[in-house]
Amino acid sequence: MRDVAALDIWIVLVCLAVGSFALRFVFLGIVGDRAMAPWVLRHLRYTAVAVLPALVAPMVAWPPAMGGAFDAPRMLAAAATLIAGIVTRNVLAAILSGGVTLYLMLYLLG
Repeated sequence: MRDVAALDIWIVLVCLAVGSFALRFVFLGIVGDRAMAPWVLRHLRYTAVAVLPALVAPMVAWPPAMGGAFDAPRMLAAAATLIAGIVTRNVLAAILSGGVTLYLMLYLLG
């Protein structure tokens, strides 16, 4: 049974690698030598900005560490990150402020 699970993981990894390569090839290999329309470039600029919140939001709203229940330290850290990002316009400052707030609140609130 253990070998089947290991095989399943490798199949998933290979499929993800092929899919990732295919997505990159479409933009870099096929379209790479042509100029893209300005509206496409404008939308692609926001892709990286949308990925981080999409990864973090479920961890804040339904934290697995708390069994999916509301957790004040994580909400406060998310708020601190958001505020620091808006005020400073600096990604590293926002991440650092959120991390410090999270660990401080976990220490203070338990």
